Amino acid sequence: MIDFTIPAELAAERDRVRAFVADKIVPYERDPRLTSHGPTDELRQELVELARAEKLLTIQAPTALGGRGLTHVEQAVLYEAAGWSTLGPVAMNCAAPDEGNMFLLSKIANPAQTERYLRPVIDGHQRSVFAMTEPDGAGSDPGQLATTATFDGENFVIEGRKWLITGANGAKTWIIMALLGDNPHLPAGPTLFLTDDDRPGIVIERTMNTMDRNYVAGHCVVRFDNLALPKSALLGEAGQALRYAQLRLAPARLTHCMRWLGAAERAQSIAIDHAKTRTAFGKTLGEHQGVSFMIADNEIALHQCRLTIWHTCWLMDQGEKARHESSMAKSFVSEELFKVADRCVQILGGIGVSDETVVEMIFRDMRPFRLYDGPTEVHKYAIGRKVLR
Repeated sequence: MIDFTIPAELAAERDRVRAFVADKIVPYERDPRLTSHGPTDELRQELVELARAEKLLTIQAPTALGGRGLTHVEQAVLYEAAGWSTLGPVAMNCAAPDEGNMFLLSKIANPAQTERYLRPVIDGHQRSVFAMTEPDGAGSDPGQLATTATFDGENFVIEGRKWLITGANGAKTWIIMALLGDNPHLPAGPTLFLTDDDRPGIVIERTMNTMDRNYVAGHCVVRFDNLALPKSALLGEAGQALRYAQLRLAPARLTHCMRWLGAAERAQSIAIDHAKTRTAFGKTLGEHQGVSFMIADNEIALHQCRLTIWHTCWLMDQGEKARHESSMAKSFVSEELFKVADRCVQILGGIGVSDETVVEMIFRDMRPFRLYDGPTEVHKYAIGRKVLR
């Protein structure tokens, strides 16, 4: 059965989330603590407490860990509402990378790891990082992983360098991917490790300057210098990191799409208001066909993106892995929403490239969406291989 009806209870909660973000969170978009490297931890904590007061904090978490255990479709509806401001998901603790990390840890962390590393993130008291991407290759192709781990039966020692590690500054829960070498104790291969931030050997070299500023504490270059971890730091099974990464990435691609759909909607609403009131050559901008067609193209794109997201979420809720569909959704939605943001800048004209509205920030923050969690070209390559197989 095909049914696109949003249940009344979910629709009401969507409206409540949108109102919360519009009324309580949007004013913080002018806060000086929203820096060129993203929100500071102080700002994040203030936003988190606002969401906590409204009982909107980490609603996606499993019910056993205090969340609502949302379905993927329910997430799509509520995350879109949260994305009305890029600070909305930060406040509600459903922003990247924490949202994806919480999902992964809820699936593979053991009970002791859950209490020590996952629960404080779910409770909004600390942040997490996923340290995989490397300057010399590992990223879209994790098979080029160069960070190494050795194991003597009691302790692991990790050596290597990572970059574009989102939120590393100030994060407490670290998920690290390294290539475990041959040893007589455990299977070799790409492996995940879980640790605290205060371990000697975790060196944050610098925060990178990037065009986006919607992630808490920005993106960092990190070095693991003789990082010694106990056997208990092993996350899941040795040699299974690539499988676990896929477990994390498929839903994470979709949650990116959900949040950015809300931001694109916001940009469209600002462009529409401008087109209704700004005049040129004797009539409003919206009465000019060139502008009205851009608004129409945006409306079509937003609708197509929403349906694409919902369909993939529905498949996942039926128990499908939906890797093929999530790749299609990520590549299509990221490209289309960037076009939406670009057209909004064009409609706004001069103020579109200024900070007079939030549209220029959405445009800059949206551009990297075409890259993270897999560039469009990588997804299209995977899609093509599957179709031709």
